[in-house]
Amino acid sequence: MSLLDVCHLRVRFGAATVVDDVSFSIAPGEKFALVGESGSGKTVTSLSMMRLSQDAQYEGQILFEGQDILKKSEAAMRGVRGKDMAMIFQEPMTALNPLFTVGNQIAEVLMLHEGMNGRAAAQRAVGLLEKTGIPEPARRALAYPHQLSGGQRQRAMIAMALACKPKLLIADEPTTALDVTIQVQILELLNQLQREENMAVLMITHDLNLVRHFADRVGVMERGRLIEAAETAELFSNPREAYTRKLLGSHPERIIDTVRQDAPPLLSGEHVRCTFSIPQGWFKKREFVAVDNVDLQLRPHETLGIVGESGSGKSTLGMALLRLSPARVDGRIGFAGQSTSDMSRDALRPLRARMQVVFQDPFASLSPRRTIEQIVGEGLALHRPQLGKTGLRDAVAQGLLEVGLAPEMMSRYPHEFSGGQRQRIAIARALVLKPELILLDEPTSSLDVSVQKQVLMLLAELQRKHGIAYLFISHDLAVIRAMAHRVMVMKDGKVVESGATEDVLSNPSHPYTRRLLAASTYSISEEV
Repeated sequence: MSLLDVCHLRVRFGAATVVDDVSFSIAPGEKFALVGESGSGKTVTSLSMMRLSQDAQYEGQILFEGQDILKKSEAAMRGVRGKDMAMIFQEPMTALNPLFTVGNQIAEVLMLHEGMNGRAAAQRAVGLLEKTGIPEPARRALAYPHQLSGGQRQRAMIAMALACKPKLLIADEPTTALDVTIQVQILELLNQLQREENMAVLMITHDLNLVRHFADRVGVMERGRLIEAAETAELFSNPREAYTRKLLGSHPERIIDTVRQDAPPLLSGEHVRCTFSIPQGWFKKREFVAVDNVDLQLRPHETLGIVGESGSGKSTLGMALLRLSPARVDGRIGFAGQSTSDMSRDALRPLRARMQVVFQDPFASLSPRRTIEQIVGEGLALHRPQLGKTGLRDAVAQGLLEVGLAPEMMSRYPHEFSGGQRQRIAIARALVLKPELILLDEPTSSLDVSVQKQVLMLLAELQRKHGIAYLFISHDLAVIRAMAHRVMVMKDGKVVESGATEDVLSNPSHPYTRRLLAASTYSISEEV
């Protein structure tokens, strides 16, 4: 007997149908994955299981233990959510309440659904955090979400979701943007808890490697429809639909040109050290060294990959090299033959057009109140005022064309674009100034595999066409292998290994590099 039966589900928002005639079932204790690109309808489908899509109009049936979820009252649904069905959301920082401690938020679920008193619920919350593997669970229970790392916040979300031992756990992109080692830990944890509790899991993801090693069965969604469903091994070995074959074939491929080894460096760093002062009470401060004694060189036309876990110092180093870090930076930094270490802000301004940044989250880095024309043209207006209004508009149009977007889109706003399109806009904003160097800080970490491949091919083509040097920060070793000529591996602020990308990733000498590589090709343990 099925635990969940979705029968001819259709979800509309006004006149737009985003889920169209979807049917599937999940047995007790089964792990079922829904995969597809952004906009395929997989997240809306998962939210519909708990009736969490605001202003949605539903048709069809969602039978949970034989009862139609779509016919239940809102009061009845409050008894189902969190108790019989629970959800791990994609971004725990937005799902957790910033005003309450993690322990209080877990205890609230227990008090609401299990009738526990405050003391018992607080003790149980600590036990749940301990079960998810968070170090010092009693202390972490007293922490607020912003005081935890990304992996710890995700573990806290899992503890909250499992508090009432639900029969169905819905996990919406639970490992997106996490380091590869943290991804393995989260997947191992989910696998272990699923077995211990015989809990069914509905996994929503675009990570096909994750699906291959976690799910029993897979459903593939395209434009709101479930186009294919099969046992995991069968779907990966013998996909029926062309769209499924496209997804499975969308892995990064090495797409770089050779670089002159005798070319003078465009960017250099010698003994770079970044130190933050952290307040400790009213009058005390603690010095924290985020980057320690790093040397590097980056040539024109070259891509230098920087890899490591969160907290390794890779983003801090990148921002310090561009003189954008709030940390105290010691050592020598050079750009285009000039020492920038001691330059004033005014002296640096002419160089800013020659070094640009593309951030990890384009939605957060693009102003929601400005049009695409204003966003892409902002740097031009500052650095090329002689262009005038017509020249500025023409340059923006050309920049959009170079990243594969139509100039007619200039009057639109960021929320009107997909994730991949927003990242193209961010690249256009950097590219329009014709820079010699672009810092790419996790530019593809939250993109679908097919969109990721498109963005990587675009970056490679732009580098080939304009001779741009990339400082490419990522935790995705497959992306680094595809894009980087050389790679630096960072741990705890230090460079533990560096060299030609193929040499380092094919024959790593440092145990930490070997651990990163093992995590990137993980398989979940069969033992509990």
